[in-house]
Amino acid sequence: MKFGHVEIFVKDPVRSRDFYESVLGFKVIDIQDELFVWLKSDEFHLLLRPGNPAESSAEYSSSNTGFVLYTDDLPGTVERLQANGLRFNGNDGSEKCPTFRDPDGNWFQLVNPNDH
Repeated sequence: MKFGHVEIFVKDPVRSRDFYESVLGFKVIDIQDELFVWLKSDEFHLLLRPGNPAESSAEYSSSNTGFVLYTDDLPGTVERLQANGLRFNGNDGSEKCPTFRDPDGNWFQLVNPNDH
């Protein structure tokens, strides 16, 4: 058994597409029935599905799920994401682990796995 892809439930996948594509830099690989947005980052596939996400927790460490994105240039990636309009929401106990949320409140953490 192995992971196939991750599905994130969002209120409006087509609207959320802009955040994942324009801000985070994921590539759109397909839009099914104008509702299901398939994205790709390297070899990782992500599906934005229509749903009713639960209310987001106030802190990363209190959430049910956290998505961790890797970068080999943490300061440069933080700067690029901020230039794309991303607002970071603190960190997960270290400045080397900045956190942020997508428009639906799903939590993300950005780390350099070689300096973690």
